[in-house]
Amino acid sequence: MTFRFALLLAAAGGLVHAQDRWAFDPHPDEFSPEALLDLRYLNEKTAGENGFVRVDDNGDFVLGNGKPARFWAVNTTVAREAVWTPRPRWPQVPPDLARHARFLAKRGVNMVRLHAHINPDVKAAPNAPITAINEAERDWIWRTVAAMKKEGIYTTISPYWPNTMAFNPNWGIPGGASLGAHALLFFDETMQRAYKAWMRALLTETNPYTGIPLARDPSLAIIQLQNEDSLLFYTVNNLKGPQREDFRRKYTAWVAAKYGSLEAAMTAWSGNRAPGDDLAGGLIEFHNLWEMTQNRTGGFARRLTDQLQFWTETQYVFHAEMTAFLKNELGCGQLVNATNWKSGDPVRLEDAERYSYTPTDVIAKNRYYSGVHIGPNRGWAIINGDKFTSPSILLDPRDFPLNLKQVERYPMIITESSWVMPMRYATEGPFLVAAWQSLTGIDAFYWFSTRDNEWTQPMSANGYLASQGKWIFATPDVLGTFPAAALMYRMGYVERGTPVVRETRALEDLWNRRTPIIAESPTYDPNRDAGDIAPASSVRTGVTPLAFLAGEVRVVYDEDPAQTRVADLSELILEDGAVIRSVTGQHELNTAKGYATLNSPKAQGVAAFFRNQREFRLADVGIRSGNEYGVVLVVAMDDQPLSRSGKVLAQVGTESRPENWREAPAEIELSGGQKVSGFEVLDFGKAPWRVVKADVEITLRNAALRKATALDMNGNPRTQVPLTRTADAVRFQFPEDAMYVVIE
Repeated sequence: MTFRFALLLAAAGGLVHAQDRWAFDPHPDEFSPEALLDLRYLNEKTAGENGFVRVDDNGDFVLGNGKPARFWAVNTTVAREAVWTPRPRWPQVPPDLARHARFLAKRGVNMVRLHAHINPDVKAAPNAPITAINEAERDWIWRTVAAMKKEGIYTTISPYWPNTMAFNPNWGIPGGASLGAHALLFFDETMQRAYKAWMRALLTETNPYTGIPLARDPSLAIIQLQNEDSLLFYTVNNLKGPQREDFRRKYTAWVAAKYGSLEAAMTAWSGNRAPGDDLAGGLIEFHNLWEMTQNRTGGFARRLTDQLQFWTETQYVFHAEMTAFLKNELGCGQLVNATNWKSGDPVRLEDAERYSYTPTDVIAKNRYYSGVHIGPNRGWAIINGDKFTSPSILLDPRDFPLNLKQVERYPMIITESSWVMPMRYATEGPFLVAAWQSLTGIDAFYWFSTRDNEWTQPMSANGYLASQGKWIFATPDVLGTFPAAALMYRMGYVERGTPVVRETRALEDLWNRRTPIIAESPTYDPNRDAGDIAPASSVRTGVTPLAFLAGEVRVVYDEDPAQTRVADLSELILEDGAVIRSVTGQHELNTAKGYATLNSPKAQGVAAFFRNQREFRLADVGIRSGNEYGVVLVVAMDDQPLSRSGKVLAQVGTESRPENWREAPAEIELSGGQKVSGFEVLDFGKAPWRVVKADVEITLRNAALRKATALDMNGNPRTQVPLTRTADAVRFQFPEDAMYVVIE
């Protein structure tokens, strides 16, 4: 992560001035038939009405009838509590799954993910056996699938997360209540038996809200085996007690089978020892994962090669066996995804991690975009005194969540992501995701997360602490700018590019941790990673990571590395990387001036620090803005080129902060001693959001258009907007307190 633009991105410290902003406090959506903006029609009448979602020969999603499926997705926890209990600092609005589903569908959503915990709750059910499913979680999943299905919204379920697995001492498992669950599912027979029992109860018993089991419900599109766990991540080092000893036995047997004996293995390893080796007792130990991230040679390197191969193949076999269990034994028609996590090193280990997912149908990753956030509750809340930075993809795109190597012939999905508060520039997110997702072919991007029927206003992170939540998307910055972004993505208005990199990798290269030609940037999770920022890798790869912005980057495993191909990037990455153009010619990112443009026949727009450039001339759209920063997107609503369209949506997003939010410039000292420029939260504010007023003039080269109507946040007509006509175009000033205008 880089912070060279931290001061450039800074807003002036102090109180948010009300006269420069409008209060975001929309009425509940009544879903009026008079609405001019309602994307519910993009969904099927009922999700799954054409059969199960499948993967075509190119590795992309298709519906049961073969029609290409593009998923605009979110994570939701609405109505998770079986009995709703109001909390002091949360809005007193009961959950309503039917309203929630209709609200999402109207704004372009056609997939939700349910991050659930179906393992037994040892506090709520202390006498339940380990094989008992958490019935409250199952009921929430069942209810949500049924509600979403009625609005044409598919579901992804992620039923298990080791972080929330607690062990009951009455179960008699060695290690008892102190046992940690990370890594166990990959090899521990007790955990695997319990997991299969939970999944059987979830998927094969009849959902009372639909009348059929989930296994036979095509509205359930994807089953994610588990959330955020890997043998190739640092949590593997926490394995202890009888479970670690059991895993060591499996490794010892694997090594002895490979070399013929442990003595032969030690010879091959030039006598390299790991702390804890017990050769006399016939049991060898693992090296710490950190060693795999370092440049080791000789016998040490050969031993690490074997350890990495064993760990990766253990994961691979688990994913293969569980996929077969779901499909063959339980009769599930869904696609299966292994998990969504990361390895301990994006250069040396990430390809091995991703290779282990390939027995399943879909590849996934969780990848957020955030700045530094320092504070006692930074993993989940913002309070006064916290310090933070506000980066922007427009100025430094290396941490763009879509910068991913996609495994050829597999769909690639990002199951959790967001522009994470308290950073400022979240409005760029939906525009950039929709534009570059279309270019690179990433198949779904799931925004994280909402617990509200409709919008999320500023509120306590947990209902009690005086704070502001941070893992949210139902804000004017993000959810408010869904419609145009979702419309152009789902309608296929932006051309998909040919791959700019196709890397082929031999498995031996993975086990030996050889450097790939291109690698993703490291990610950072305040709840799982040490330090304050993602550590930069010192290993250099052959292809600049800016290639991710120019087109699709693919990888193929278990093939001849000599087949690797890289496009000529000299005409796509210019001015020492300051200007990046897509292989299709429809995208341009200029980090020197801080803007990104999209120029396709049916969708055109710009995300920009307008203070650096006030006017943009696209093929059919002219944009002038007096705002410091914002996003303008103009999209045809009738699948016609903008120059001929009879109905066009113009959408403007700026910035928002809670009312009374105050911040001041501050120097931030990171855990490693580095100092960066950022801000201190003086007052985290209160509801409602206050949105920077738009100062935007739009010219559209389409003489057939006759009227413009400003809409409210529910897509209903509000006021007429004056149009100035010329021989071949119309021009209008965008209303300062609106986000949508429909021109007809």
